[in-house]
Order: sequence, then structure tokens, then C-alpha cells
Amino acid sequence: MIFSALLAPFRLIVFVIWVALLPLVSFAEQPVKSIAELDISRYMGTWYEIAKLPNWFQRKCIQGTQAHYKILGPKQIEVTNKCTTATGEEIKAAGVARPNGSGQVAQLEVRFAPDWTAWLPFVWGAYWILDLDADYQVAAVGDPTRSYLWILSRTPVVTASQYEGLLQRLKLMGFDITKLEKTRQN
Repeated sequence: MIFSALLAPFRLIVFVIWVALLPLVSFAEQPVKSIAELDISRYMGTWYEIAKLPNWFQRKCIQGTQAHYKILGPKQIEVTNKCTTATGEEIKAAGVARPNGSGQVAQLEVRFAPDWTAWLPFVWGAYWILDLDADYQVAAVGDPTRSYLWILSRTPVVTASQYEGLLQRLKLMGFDITKLEKTRQN
């Protein structure tokens, strides 16, 4: 009985902490979702990188990062990325994107490895369109683990209100927007 009475305050403290942390825990466990609808032909063309989460494969890119998309067939998109290094050299990477098999039109996967490696699952990376304005002018692309994130625009510059609005929506999705790096334009 005395032992039970001593545990009562401890149980109350644990319960209060649990209730306080519950929203954070359930929020962190919510899966990343792509947009529900996408007109892939409207998405094609050139996009300028406005900001990104740092990643190893863009470590030499310091400015002018762009992506160009072109439909090659019903289930294949040509992807050409380019950027400029600190020495002024332009780096290009050519790859392909395809539907990832989920049935979600905005959930693609992309590969920059040689064609003969296409059968290997680990050469494909998630490319999910997470946010896209109605005019197909500003987009956010990432992956379901929140490891990658790019903010893209049809123009090299976006308005402060567009950028801030998108950041708030990405924050609600659980992305750490404090780690975003803005991309310098040429």
C-alpha cells in the first residue's frame, strides 16, 4: 500500500509528460504525402532550384542549379540536371525518371546510373512532388524519409510570400526547413 502511494505521483508525472509529447510523436510518425493530381506534361520543362536540403551529390554545386524534364515515352522522363561549381565549371547529370509503381502519379523514382543498372533497385531514388501551385510555377520535391528536399521554380527568383508560404507547408509535413540552403543564381 505504501509502495503504491509512492508511485502515484510518479505515474501522474509520466502521464503529463506523455500527454505533452503525444502531439510531437504522432506528428513525426505521419507519412510524407505527394500531391494527389499531376498533369505530367505541364510539369515538363526547365525548373530552377531555389533551395535544397544539403546532399552529397550536389556538394560541388554552388550556383545556377537547374533541372530539365522531357517526356520520352508513356512511362519514361528524361532528366537533365546542371549547376555551376566554384571554379565556374558546369556540371551536368543525365538520368531518367519513371512512375514508382505506387499508382500515385506524383510519386516517381529517378536514376542517374548507367542504363544497364536499371534492374537494381538501389540505383533508383524517390522523387515525390510534395507541393505544386495551380499554375505549375513553384514546386517542392522530396522523398518519403525527409532526407531530400528541393524547392523549384520556373524562374530563378520567387517572391518572398511564395517562398514563405511553401516553407510553412513543408514544415507542417515534418521537414526541417531550418536546414534548407538557398541556391545562388548565376
